Amino acid sequence: MPIRLVARLELLLPSQSLIQSALNEQPNLPMSEPNIFQKFPIVQMVEPGVYWWCACGRSKSQPFCDGSHKGTGFEPKEVAITEAKTVAWCACKHSGSMPFCDGTHSGL
Repeated sequence: MPIRLVARLELLLPSQSLIQSALNEQPNLPMSEPNIFQKFPIVQMVEPGVYWWCACGRSKSQPFCDGSHKGTGFEPKEVAITEAKTVAWCACKHSGSMPFCDGTHSGL
């Protein structure tokens, strides 16, 4: 009898992967502050072009937008790069010179 009870309980409980998936998903609700992706900049060489910097901190393709901001009240920032150079993208999402790092992360 106990074996049947355990088997029936397992049918009623959500799977571990379902629980983990629910924990990883963030609802698209309005946010008052952006998520801190990390407390140091993302330094990379960029080529001339237009980039869309993630302002909400939820993008899975940091430092660039992947659309995860929808419904949060945040919008990506369009950045036009005119020459190839190395940039330090803000990853804490609190820089005073967004989208570039100004060291604000050191005080967060």
